[in-house]
Amino acid sequence: MAEHPEHPAYPVGLRLSGRRVVVFGGGQVAQRRLPALIAAGADVTLISPSATPSVEAMAEAGEITWVKRRYEEGDIADAWYALVATSDPVANAAASAEAERTKTWCVRSDDAEAATAWTPATGRSEGVTVAVLTGHDPRRSAAVRDAIVEGLRDGSIAAPQHRSRTSFVALVGGGPGDPDLITVRGRRLLAEADVVIADRLGPRDLLDELPPHVEVIDAAKIPYGRFMAQEAINNALIEHAKAGKSVVRLKGGDPFVFGRGMEEAQALAAEGIACTVVPGISSSISVPGAAGIPVTHRGVAHEFTVVSGHVAPDDPRSLVDWASLAKLTGTLVILMGVDKIGKIAEALVAHGKDPETPLALIQEGTTATQRRVDATLATVAETVEAEEVRPPAVIVIGPVVGEGPDKLVK
Repeated sequence: MAEHPEHPAYPVGLRLSGRRVVVFGGGQVAQRRLPALIAAGADVTLISPSATPSVEAMAEAGEITWVKRRYEEGDIADAWYALVATSDPVANAAASAEAERTKTWCVRSDDAEAATAWTPATGRSEGVTVAVLTGHDPRRSAAVRDAIVEGLRDGSIAAPQHRSRTSFVALVGGGPGDPDLITVRGRRLLAEADVVIADRLGPRDLLDELPPHVEVIDAAKIPYGRFMAQEAINNALIEHAKAGKSVVRLKGGDPFVFGRGMEEAQALAAEGIACTVVPGISSSISVPGAAGIPVTHRGVAHEFTVVSGHVAPDDPRSLVDWASLAKLTGTLVILMGVDKIGKIAEALVAHGKDPETPLALIQEGTTATQRRVDATLATVAETVEAEEVRPPAVIVIGPVVGEGPDKLVK
């Protein structure tokens, strides 16, 4: 029965866990809809003579039952919900008619007017499901859905929990510097924090978005200048966590890539405090990419190695095997090595690396002040001085330096 134009659809959430759902057609529509039905715990039967590779993989994994044939009368028996999405209009009409007779809610991908149910544009964010219906304008539904979900995730839509919420401690990787490169989960946790302990290399612009009540603690570790001792950072995390506050430790890059994240997690664990680790986009990969340098490239580099350069090769504290690195043919990425790059280059050449090996230094990568300076192992020491390259900068060594396009859109 066609819906009266003045009567809007009645929104409802179906609880399909353990209940039979029948899907007709194994094409692109089924591929999009099946994951949500599986996530809802539905007992899904797919009836279709063929399926896309992704749908076939769901059947092979036991997530759905696949009956390899066309629709037959009686297929909807005992079903709570049906999705009709075959390429055969006659079969679609027959399945839809059976659903009408058996009073089974039925979605039709080929004829929304003939359906008894419509699939809304759906999104989820931390226990909230957003479902949007705009009649016959699916693109608008998706746009509204996306705007609401993004607002919930980044905190721009205020939706505080009125039931008591559990405080948390999270070590959040903020990415290489551009605030848009933090993960969705990291941004959401920031929006829920009471206290943020932030590094200088974290995405500082995100701090301006925090509500006025949020306490921001500067844990900046400025090279050769003021710094907050690691022990003090650990103590601040513990103190605020024990006070029942939600605490985010906002770090640059990824917490576990030269970020001392594990030291902080261990300090919390020693006090019986659990923490969530939110991985971040590491500058070791993202900054070269933003500067047009692929760390791997077919026929050029089959591996890349990331090392810390904060200790010179001749320093007894160094744990890096520079002799072995010099023998590798792939890409070498050095973090925190601007002031030591002269000695590093000397060590690599002394152990057999070609002095003419190309090298690039990317300063303030992914930010508005990003700049790239090119050199070779032989010239890098004088180039850094002449060009006044300063940290933070990522150093890339290897033939991939010359492989990028001339211009990239940022």
